[in-house]
Amino acid sequence: MLERLSQTEIKFFKKFNTPAKMQDFLDTLKINFEEDGDTYLSPRVVLEKGICHCAEGAILAALMLRVNGFPPLVVDLTADKKYDVDHVVAVFQVAGQWGAISKTNHAVLRYREPLYNSVRELSMSFFHEYLDDFGRKNLRSFSLPVNLKRFDKMGWMTTREEIDYIPEYLDGVKHFSILNKKQVRNLRPAGAIEIKASQIIEWQSQIKK
Repeated sequence: MLERLSQTEIKFFKKFNTPAKMQDFLDTLKINFEEDGDTYLSPRVVLEKGICHCAEGAILAALMLRVNGFPPLVVDLTADKKYDVDHVVAVFQVAGQWGAISKTNHAVLRYREPLYNSVRELSMSFFHEYLDDFGRKNLRSFSLPVNLKRFDKMGWMTTREEIDYIPEYLDGVKHFSILNKKQVRNLRPAGAIEIKASQIIEWQSQIKK
């Protein structure tokens, strides 16, 4: 299916031939604040506009992984819907260990080195930094890796149309809880310094308030 990409695109993606280089490139893209409403930009449009949110960035990273010999895998991390939003990361393995490429506007929830023995371990590495402004720790579940090859017939790699069917699919796959109800009740809120650190952002919204 990679033949659907142009040679120029393949040459461009092959410049980022390690997950670390892919993360470095993703960090240069501005955050998509969805100022005109929800978007699910395709990789081509992300590159044209130079913007993406977490799911769009993860899907672009999955394509970059695929071009460089990795399977195009993403994992959906879900939050307590009352307080926070979900997060999507592209995942990869090196020598059997899991790592993640992540697009976020915050100082945390970013790249994970391939050091984790399982997807659960990898997902749990995000737990203590998955905070809201009140210090609530909101990460609740994770999916197993979803291989984006399943969407090849829909042209996700090359279309300029929205690819909302990928996030919709991620919403519907089985997720595995990381906490039981008693553990949720007993969570200690993050301290003031942790909250302050979590509020550091990279890109400022241009939305007028």
